[in-house]
Amino acid sequence: MYFVTLLCSPNTPSLDPTLVDSLRNAWGGGDATWLSPDEAAEFPLDTLPDNQWEVWADLQNLSVDLVIQPAEGRRKKMLLADMDSTMIQQECIDELAEEAGVGARVKDITARAMNGELDFNGALTERVGLLKGLPESVIAKVLDERITLMPGGPALLATMKADGAYAALVSGGFTAFTAKVAAELGFDENRANTLHVANGKLTGEAGRPILGRQAKVEALEQITAKLGITEADVMAVGDGANDLGMLKRAGAGVALHAKPSVAAECDIRINHGDLTALLYVQGYDRDEFKG
Repeated sequence: MYFVTLLCSPNTPSLDPTLVDSLRNAWGGGDATWLSPDEAAEFPLDTLPDNQWEVWADLQNLSVDLVIQPAEGRRKKMLLADMDSTMIQQECIDELAEEAGVGARVKDITARAMNGELDFNGALTERVGLLKGLPESVIAKVLDERITLMPGGPALLATMKADGAYAALVSGGFTAFTAKVAAELGFDENRANTLHVANGKLTGEAGRPILGRQAKVEALEQITAKLGITEADVMAVGDGANDLGMLKRAGAGVALHAKPSVAAECDIRINHGDLTALLYVQGYDRDEFKG
């Protein structure tokens, strides 16, 4: 048994009931349930359709996301999340670079690294090096003035945690940012890289070892072992190439507004919904949302 979930942006809820019914009839699905009027609906299905991705592509043109998952174990016991461009709307290192006057150069490196064109560790080392001499106080300034939460994040965390889930924020960014974001959203733990500081200024070096793609996989392994759950019990979410390891290992790996090369390797691709989409694909009704 599978569940088909259809959803769109909560900012412009325009999911057509006729579209939902047409797809349900075409695939021989069960009765549709509306998880949120005009925004998200689901229906059960006995077998996977052979034209899933053709239909997915057609629906993308209508600004509708389509997700098909096994019915068993849909509600996850753990959330493992990337931070930059996932739980927040920015890339922290890009925002620091703007303050340092090297924004354009760093943004280019970030974009290429997140698309898998550059080695993550090397790209991070190069970008941090360009921040050398930046006053440490700029971190607080960037947090206060430049960093905003991704829409739907508070509801995602509050709802899953109310249902007993564990939440871990694992970022290739920096602890100065993950600590605040984790505390604000209610994550149980956070892991990230460390920016070295001397005499009140960034040294241009990051702590070793660098937390990159493999470290996110190790976080998945370590935390599930600690909790006594399986990787199938985990929903992971991210947008960059360094997230692919954990996305492909988790029971539900969600590519959220991801780089095309990343989304292409994931079965759950959210391009139009916000972070509440992660609740809908687990079968949560809007009335069950917390926060």
